[in-house]
This record gives sequence, C-alpha cells and structure tokens, in this order.
Amino acid sequence: MPNPVLLNNVQHKDLHIATERSAALGDNVMFATTFPAEFRTLQAYYPIVFRKTDDGTSFEPVALFGFQQGENLFLGEGGWDAPEVPLMIERQPFLIGRQGEELMVHVDLDHPRAGRTGEAVFLPHGGVTEYLERINSVLLTIHQGMQSLPGFVEALLRHELLEGFTFDIELDDGSQNRLAGFYTIHEERLAALDGAALARLHQAGYLQAVYMAIASLSQFRALIGRKNRAHAAGR
Repeated sequence: MPNPVLLNNVQHKDLHIATERSAALGDNVMFATTFPAEFRTLQAYYPIVFRKTDDGTSFEPVALFGFQQGENLFLGEGGWDAPEVPLMIERQPFLIGRQGEELMVHVDLDHPRAGRTGEAVFLPHGGVTEYLERINSVLLTIHQGMQSLPGFVEALLRHELLEGFTFDIELDDGSQNRLAGFYTIHEERLAALDGAALARLHQAGYLQAVYMAIASLSQFRALIGRKNRAHAAGR
C-alpha cells in the first residue's frame, strides 16, 4: 500500500531515490496517465489512448507501454528504451498533496525507489538537491496539465469523439493477442464537426491534442514489433 507523507529535510535528510528503470522498481506497468500538454512529446514513442477512470465516471488519456497488465515493452536490460519517459512515471515516488490551500510535495516511503541509495533528495545541510528541483518542476507540470484534463475530456464527450476499439494482434509465431477496453478518437465524427465547433476546440487548446492523439496511433506498429521481439526472447 502507498505510504505518502509530507516531504521535509529533517525526517528525510538521508532519503535517496533509485532512478534507474526496472520492473523491480515498479516500472512493469502497462500504461501511465498523461494529459494534453504532454501529447506532443509522447506521441513520437507511445500510442495515446483513453480509458475509463477507476470510478467509472469519466475518461483519462494514457500512454500505452504494452498489451496486458504488468507488461512494459519499453523495459529492457539497459533500462527504459525510449528517449522520453512519461512524467507520471518520472515523478515516482513523489506526488503533490494539499495542506490547506497550499500544494506540498509528498513522498511514498513504501515505494521501492525510496531508500538510502541513489539520488540524494537533500543536501547535507538541508538544502534542496538538483534532483529534487527537477522533481518539483515535474510535479508542477503534472499538476498544471491535470487541471486542463476535465475540460478536455468534457469537450470530447460533448462532441461524441471517443469510441471504443478492439485491437487483435497476430505475432510472428502465429499467436493471437487482443487489446480491449480502451477508447480512441472517432475520426469520422471529428471530420464532420462544423467550423464553429472546430474553432471552439482550437480556442480552448484542445484541437492540437486531439490530432496528436490520432497521430500517436501509428506507434502501435512499433509496439507490436517490441512485442514480437520480447516474445521471441521468451519474455
């Protein structure tokens, strides 16, 4: 179970964070939540699709790393095999919490990354390390990005731009795999929107993100290639 606590330089003066990428450190995940401002960066490497939120009341975009739970095809012996790691992965084991109206950095002390080896969080006399400065920037970017997410999803639903899809994959050895339970942009409905609707999406800053999500679907071919190589290697 996660154990998030408010980060401070007294109780956590010796805290270090393991920053290498591996399954043992919690990176064996099928996807990570993302947000519109990150789509441009991620679409060059990962398919961006949508899933229902855990409470079933809305949708969220995710960057896809594999075709089944616990599968991350970007993990290898050399770490994470892509130039860009999604920010929701990079920020671990840190997260933003609120203390009254103020945003504060918290750390999950039960996360496998948190310990006494790796990058120092604080300097010997209590100052902030460059590593923690970077994490603070990542957390702020995530917070700001997630603020835009409800409006973005509401616009997609209002124009009925999300559609469920099933993706059947045949690997090189003839084995069958199926990806289901995700959603993508309904391109025909998008193309049918009138100029006023498109202008509103553009003015809200959503239209570019929609096209980035569509463009990202070309990464499915590369993801299948990764799956074939992993399958051939017995992973």
